[in-house]
Amino acid sequence: MTLEGPARRLTIVVGENDTWHGRPLYTEIVHRAHAAGLAGASVFRGIEGFGASHHIHTTRILSLSEDLPVAVVIVDHAEPVQRFVDEIAPLVREGLITLADVEVVRYVGRGSDER
Repeated sequence: MTLEGPARRLTIVVGENDTWHGRPLYTEIVHRAHAAGLAGASVFRGIEGFGASHHIHTTRILSLSEDLPVAVVIVDHAEPVQRFVDEIAPLVREGLITLADVEVVRYVGRGSDER
């Protein structure tokens, strides 16, 4: 797949304990993105944060939060990203979904001759 120039970034922030039919929600999102043929998806675990509930989650030992923020970031062309948003929005019962226009400078996979 070639991805260069104007694109769209989808970021979904949920709690690491959020689930969908018994599996982590972030895993469900990544697997659905893969099945949808999107360019890629990455999951980032936050070390501290709060959202709409204003409850602070942190990795600090005294707090021992078990529901840290997790961000799933997906970048692809605008149309497939929008279709994917429509598919996964109902899965996110608590969290944040954002879209941003981005410029892809380089998108190269392992084993590519373009190194």
